[in-house]
Amino acid sequence: NGAGGGDGLGLKRLVSEQLTDIDAREINSIPLGETADGEAIVLRVGRYGPYIQKGDDRASVPEDLAPDELTPERAEELLAQGSSERVVGEDPDSGLPILVKAGRYGPYVQVGEADEVEGKPRTASLLSGMDPRTLTLDEALRVLTLPRTVGVDPGTGEEIVATNGRYGPYLKKGSDSRSLDSEQALFDITLEQALAVFAQPKLRRGQRAAAPLRELGPDPVTGGPILLKEGRFGPYVTDGETNASLRKGDTVEGLTPERAAELLADRRAAGPAKKKAAAKKTTAKKATAKKTTAKKAAGKTAAGTAAKAGAAKKAAGATKAARAAAKKQA
Repeated sequence: NGAGGGDGLGLKRLVSEQLTDIDAREINSIPLGETADGEAIVLRVGRYGPYIQKGDDRASVPEDLAPDELTPERAEELLAQGSSERVVGEDPDSGLPILVKAGRYGPYVQVGEADEVEGKPRTASLLSGMDPRTLTLDEALRVLTLPRTVGVDPGTGEEIVATNGRYGPYLKKGSDSRSLDSEQALFDITLEQALAVFAQPKLRRGQRAAAPLRELGPDPVTGGPILLKEGRFGPYVTDGETNASLRKGDTVEGLTPERAAELLADRRAAGPAKKKAAAKKTTAKKATAKKTTAKKAAGKTAAGTAAKAGAAKKAAGATKAARAAAKKQA
């Protein structure tokens, strides 16, 4: 309905009468500024989300980019990274197109669109040295081989996988993981090298593991690489699962692979070290039991005192009543 007078037109009527004059592209466009050469940069909302455009160049806006951070300078950076929908080539296995896209955590490649495959399309992040604008089909196919199965840990039977994550390349084995020194290692690392990486203690991000003093070959029992390392209490050998300190007469320089395997075998046969925590728990339980007994005794004493007081009170009341009755008879 109109407002402010009888001649006013309602919004619905205004829209319906001028629908053909409305430019949908224009009302979904937000100017961001101009480049140094005067070319306009515009933010638009498209079928697959927001994107920026400068002339014929387009680039998707990352999901984690806040609106107030989308400056003309940032827009030019995104445009320089290239379009997120560029087709790199064809996947030889499926025949589907391989596209390079801009994602929340950086550029990645994808095999086919969501409506062309069953389930989710296969994707892989680009490596740090790859440029989305110049990415070749061979490079795209290479990263699509990740994650790569390196092999199986003979000691645990768990599969070791090399993959590229948000924080860089790493190895994964069950719920355990280790960072890799380079992206090239994703494609080159062998099973023996991977086992050596897992034999090292897990470090926080940014820390570097101390290099082993010596490498003594595979353990004959577990198959894991035997490393001679310097520890808090002196040198020791480890296969990634069992640690054994060097004994009197053993030296870092003179230790043989056979002697290292013997030390590890003796340590396994001895079983896990006994913990003294159980004795502390028993002592704690005894102390708790004593406290409980003391509380019960205190409770009984208090209850006995209260009972005696009650009996005395009743006796006093009875005596008083007898006196009153005798006085009345008198």
